Amino acid sequence: MAGTVAFGSIPTPLGDMVVAVTEDGVAGTGWGDPARIKARLQDRLRLEETDDPGRTTAVLGELADYYAGGLRVFEVPLDWRLTSPVQRRVLGVLYETVPYGRAVTYGELATRSGTGVPARAIGSIMGANPIPVIVPCHRVVAGNGLGGFSGGDGVESKRRLLTLEGYLQPTLDWD
Repeated sequence: MAGTVAFGSIPTPLGDMVVAVTEDGVAGTGWGDPARIKARLQDRLRLEETDDPGRTTAVLGELADYYAGGLRVFEVPLDWRLTSPVQRRVLGVLYETVPYGRAVTYGELATRSGTGVPARAIGSIMGANPIPVIVPCHRVVAGNGLGGFSGGDGVESKRRLLTLEGYLQPTLDWD
């Protein structure tokens, strides 16, 4: 798979979110220092960068709508090239079967995926998800709590996303 990648970014309540979009769709997203996230995605994709804001407009618009509470289903095409076949299967089942405002446990996702991957390994697949938020790894929780999260500020970011979606009730912020 050759081609090019265009990058864009948008400020979010969890920090700047960078997107990487190939000719096939969104291949990566991530929070943090835009230069660092872009370099990490560029290193993994190994594609020539192109300056094509038109390619990133749709996903940045959908993300802005999502963070504003107005978007419940992403419609932008996805490029799964940064996933293995097993990761693609598990993440695809998550993407297709766990809607906005809902969650699934690691064990339930393991069963749904039909891959034979144990629940503990599902957590590793979620941690390696190259397209967080759009492929909603934040919606995968432990049977006894939230579980982990490798994006943004970790579990606090997961909590904020699940609160935005109405899965969790807002908590008092004592700051």
